[in-house]
Amino acid sequence: MTHKILILPGDGIGPEIVAEAVKVLECLRQEHGLDATLEYGLLGGCAVDALGAPYPEETRRQARTAAAILLGAVGGPKWEKLDRPLRAESGLLAIRADLELFANLRPALLYPQLAAASTLKPEIVAGLDILIVRELNGDVYFGQPRGIRTLDSGEREGFNTMIYRESEIERIARVAFAAARQRARRLCSVDKANALETSELWRQVVQRVAQDYPDVVLSHLYVDNAAMQLVRAPRQFDVIVTGNLFGDILSDCAAMLTGSIGMLPSASLDASGKGLYEPIHGSAPDIASQGVANPLATILSVAMLLRHTLNAPEQAERIERAVGRVLDKGLRTMDIMAPGMIPVGTQAMGDAVAAAL
Repeated sequence: MTHKILILPGDGIGPEIVAEAVKVLECLRQEHGLDATLEYGLLGGCAVDALGAPYPEETRRQARTAAAILLGAVGGPKWEKLDRPLRAESGLLAIRADLELFANLRPALLYPQLAAASTLKPEIVAGLDILIVRELNGDVYFGQPRGIRTLDSGEREGFNTMIYRESEIERIARVAFAAARQRARRLCSVDKANALETSELWRQVVQRVAQDYPDVVLSHLYVDNAAMQLVRAPRQFDVIVTGNLFGDILSDCAAMLTGSIGMLPSASLDASGKGLYEPIHGSAPDIASQGVANPLATILSVAMLLRHTLNAPEQAERIERAVGRVLDKGLRTMDIMAPGMIPVGTQAMGDAVAAAL
């Protein structure tokens, strides 16, 4: 079966880093038997400029018929002053909701070659391997009502709604428990049950689901304590499951433990395993078009795509080994640079991974 992969380069550094990931895909297609076709589309600010919407109908059609989607990054100052429905980030929220991509998998894996690049001491982060499972379709990002209103006093007030349904919590909890079964069988659920009713329900549902996974050890942390523990003793964690808002924050925190946010991929999956794959970092407009962005998170997102949607774990491992070999050679983009290493740009790093393949 030939799999169609939709490529959405996006904005800022997105086209640069996606181009290097496509090199890897093409290498796998031409030399290692990957049966896939690539189709390109528009999402984010570039889609607003070209078609008047951040998630245009043509992209919607492409996304619904694709087996998997590879995304660069979206957003930038150019579109921040537009009405919210036309902002680049609205396209990302829209495609997640449209495709029902509710489970966001964000691994925080420290390559041993980069232990010195972390802002924490090597002895704290050495061997770090955390998987954060973030619920992606609910919470305050999607809750209604929301907006900015003017009170009778004339003062303006912003408001958002944090909301979770029982079914939304249960399905993400089951994804997390299943993932923990494939790892060290430890799951930490992060909430704010001492202050929020949504978190109180979250904890109740997770505890109920836990009864179906007696082989997984479940623990709970409040989100503020979880943030502290991530920088105090991160290796205590195996799998973390949490809501959309808390997951957004904690996964970026975990990213820096690994040396650079430019190293971490992610997968956003629906109930059948179809997914959107992207680096967890943003569009970085301040370094766009300079050829210095780290493409490894996007390349590793291709590995996740192969593993989770195309059911090709051997191809995924091939990419991950290639990245390891490149790091062994001392090649570093500016975000992971260290004394004695070899500085390279975006294209050279992509070329090196393709050559290692």
